[in-house]
Amino acid sequence: QLSLLRETARKLCSTSHSSVDSAEMKKFQLLAHKWWDEEGEYSALHSMNDIRVPFIRDTLLSMSSNYHLGSPLAGVKVLDVGCGGGLLSEPLGRLGASVTGIDPLEANIRTADQHKSFDPVLAKRIQYKPSSLEEIVEESMETFDVIVASEVVEHVADLGLFIECCSRVLKPEGSLFITTINKTQLSYVLGIVVAEKLLGIVPSGTHEWEKFVPPEELEHLLESNGFAVKAVQGMLYNPLWGSWSWVGSRSINYAVHAVKARGQ
Repeated sequence: QLSLLRETARKLCSTSHSSVDSAEMKKFQLLAHKWWDEEGEYSALHSMNDIRVPFIRDTLLSMSSNYHLGSPLAGVKVLDVGCGGGLLSEPLGRLGASVTGIDPLEANIRTADQHKSFDPVLAKRIQYKPSSLEEIVEESMETFDVIVASEVVEHVADLGLFIECCSRVLKPEGSLFITTINKTQLSYVLGIVVAEKLLGIVPSGTHEWEKFVPPEELEHLLESNGFAVKAVQGMLYNPLWGSWSWVGSRSINYAVHAVKARGQ
């Protein structure tokens, strides 16, 4: 039965189909050396850690009574999909998690590897691979306790395939965390016109509004792939202060926590 499952997963998430968008890859290739410049093109992602890291940590701690003071995510195997330069992998590693960061751009992985090498603790806890999600499915069936895909799903070529592959590599009752951008008129105005063209908070051309994902669509995809959606929370970036906050409205950015069903 396990071999049948593996074969099914191989066909569904085979590399003949890919969630990687080559046009998106070219855009990020040019910025691969800029990940750790906190005042640069990725400054908004740096400050997003102030809310996304506690969201992941506190959600996981609320689901478990077995944690270590000072190292609350010890023993938790995390897959950071589309890890870029490691901006989210590193704080999760500092919380004690064993992190695998994957990104299809080798230049991103080189940047991430170089940065983690400055910290011997992180060098042990984090491993990076230049890989797409579907490329690791066969070797990683039901391997991870947690998957994070932060600011990734609005760049993939096939969102259905991406969610399917997340389900394959996640353990039953494992958690999936996603942050992304809603597809609304407001998100077009603020996310593209203001953020990219007027203020330059995000490099011009980073986002395509057509690929933004409404939470209802994402919830439907998750539920049809055996996930129970536990939380959908609005997020807002304040460009004046360079800071993020949780808000009631999901009309621009939002975060999702979903749990894979046991029998999946």
